[in-house]
Amino acid sequence: MRSASSRLAISLVALTAVLATSGVAGARPRATATPQTPAGTTDTDRARAATSWSAGWAAPVQRPSAGFEENWSEAGFDRQTVRQVVRVTGGGSAARIKLSNRYGERPLRISGATIARSAGGAAVRPQTLRKLTFGNRPSVTIPAGGEGASDAAPLRVSAFDTVTVTLYFAEPTGPATFHAQAYAHSYRARGDHRGDRTGSAFGERTRSWYYLSDVELTGDRSTHTPHSGRSADQAGGGANSDAPEAADGASRPDASRRGAVVAFGDSITDGYGSTVDANKRYPDQLAERLSAAGRARPVLNAGIGGNLLLNDSAWYGDRALDRFERDVLDKLGVSSVIVFEGLNDIGFSEVDLPTYKPNPQLSAAQLIDAYRELIARARAKGVRVVGATILPFKGAEYHTPRAEAKRQQINAWIRTSGEFDAYVDFAAALADPADPLALDPAYDSGDHKHPNDAGYRAMAEAIDLDTI
Repeated sequence: MRSASSRLAISLVALTAVLATSGVAGARPRATATPQTPAGTTDTDRARAATSWSAGWAAPVQRPSAGFEENWSEAGFDRQTVRQVVRVTGGGSAARIKLSNRYGERPLRISGATIARSAGGAAVRPQTLRKLTFGNRPSVTIPAGGEGASDAAPLRVSAFDTVTVTLYFAEPTGPATFHAQAYAHSYRARGDHRGDRTGSAFGERTRSWYYLSDVELTGDRSTHTPHSGRSADQAGGGANSDAPEAADGASRPDASRRGAVVAFGDSITDGYGSTVDANKRYPDQLAERLSAAGRARPVLNAGIGGNLLLNDSAWYGDRALDRFERDVLDKLGVSSVIVFEGLNDIGFSEVDLPTYKPNPQLSAAQLIDAYRELIARARAKGVRVVGATILPFKGAEYHTPRAEAKRQQINAWIRTSGEFDAYVDFAAALADPADPLALDPAYDSGDHKHPNDAGYRAMAEAIDLDTI
């Protein structure tokens, strides 16, 4: 009988063969099913067919922009190293990354990359530092508008481990595809510091992620250790037990699923108002709650600050209807999505601020039609779709009687229409008991529309785990 170490070594050899071509960059590839292995194929072909990847972490990408705080996206990089820090919600014995040049003006040259487990800040655990390759090469060029994936790197991680991804750019990148509001620090150094272990070379930092869109995991997942998270007691939400069948006639996926959950939304999903580097966004705390309940599964955050359902924005990403496919349905193993959008579509039109554009007047009916389209597209892919009520925002700069009336109409539809597979009543969970049109002061980050860490915890606790 082979030893565990021998089995791991054999597995990683197979993974290297599997991904020998996976790092080749292409223009906006779509997820494809692994083809059946025909008779007479080699052991390498069988290994390719047997490889199973799962989502570990993801972030939706955006156009380069100034944003609300300093970032490096518009200037890009030249002879610089960027180290980015992310927390995975799955486990495995090997990892790969995906990089996006979706909004690049030119081909992007990644001159080298490493991955490691974090030791805090820009430091890494020395024994975990691994060089990444792309099609067995140390560098890769990703065409403008394209994406690329690394090969597998042997890296043992558990759920809730923090991982660093370090990229070196030996030549000018031009403006960088990025995720603006990471609520985690990324670090920059002059020159090639991929192998830096202490982090001392990284003298600059920002709160955005650059080019990095996914960390995926494979191999032995027994490395997972349950997180001592919140109680699994249920609070709020509402299951729609008699929802209609999927469009193809298949019955809805049941609550015993173990696939990834995607939290899809705007700045509240993204984590605005949460403590930087603390992983206190509501999807983070939902992942911890699932783990504590013995129901661990990946939870991916697909929030973009300022995102709109029906309009693209230079600062706030492609509209939700356009990015839903790549940010939700194309993710590995996704089985459920929580849809929490609409506040910005309601609010932007109530004020005339240069950052709140575009801001056309939209009716509640128009936004409900957009939700219906997302529901239909999720069901067509066999993905369970959970709606979330829009939070109270009295006292915010764009709260008006007209905006409030739209919120009330949309929330009533989410609660009573039965069109989602289930719903979570975030609005009720975070409302001020003395004034239900406002956030509870205990949950308010200070701007009367974004929760603080306690508010994000309350959102995670409001989700009935059986509904996702």
